[in-house]
Amino acid sequence: MAMNESHQRFLQVLMSHGIMEGSDVRKLHRHCCEVHKVHYVHDKLDDFVAVINKHLQPLFMQIRKGTDENDGRRYYSLVNIADNEVTKMAMDYAENELELFRKAMDLIIDSDNGFASSTNILNLADQLQTKKMKKKEVEQLLQSFVQDKWLIEKDGEYSLHTRCIMEMEHYIQSTYQDMVKACNICHNIAIQGQVCDNCGVKIHLTCVGKYFKGQDEPRCPQCAEAWSQEIPRLSQSDSQTPSTSQRETRAGPRRGNSVAAATRSRRS
Repeated sequence: MAMNESHQRFLQVLMSHGIMEGSDVRKLHRHCCEVHKVHYVHDKLDDFVAVINKHLQPLFMQIRKGTDENDGRRYYSLVNIADNEVTKMAMDYAENELELFRKAMDLIIDSDNGFASSTNILNLADQLQTKKMKKKEVEQLLQSFVQDKWLIEKDGEYSLHTRCIMEMEHYIQSTYQDMVKACNICHNIAIQGQVCDNCGVKIHLTCVGKYFKGQDEPRCPQCAEAWSQEIPRLSQSDSQTPSTSQRETRAGPRRGNSVAAATRSRRS
């Protein structure tokens, strides 16, 4: 199926945001169809995205669908799959800023809870090999990482944003292969989550809440030993079944008009 103007508008808006929450993407799907007078079917979003994916495949771009580790909300992000290294951020950040991001990522992934304190990240300023940074500069840089959706800040602690996990999935898996585990329930990367005291299996907090919901004596799905962690209480928005893969849908770029132009040139 050829891309039409509704697909192009959808792609351009998603490109400008970088990442969008699932409910907003569904609204965008409807809006694009209505504006360009294309038949709209509310439960055919994945099919709609698949058309874009097919045309962007030669450009090594994808729309990936992922789940927030904190609240289980679904997100869609435009990803460049030709380059999964941290260096894909080089268009926006200097070399020493990228080095600090890598070191902050080391702290986050090496932690027990998937968070690194602002104090520990600020202390990285003196450890940079490329160019030292003042702590005030690091504070401003951390704000930029949060604004650009590479990091999340909560009560003075930082973790990887859903966008970061989705875009750098391959980099995280290859760089931290002995440290990062996949969630036993949804099989996606689990930076934050609970760990079985007996076998060490890791499960996202939202997946824990969904899997053990209503169970009086929850047991590990891997080793069947009693699950000693406190079961999180789910909000109504978290009650949906966890996704089996962050890679259910694919397609596109994050920046620039070249991709949109390329998709237009491939219309048939």
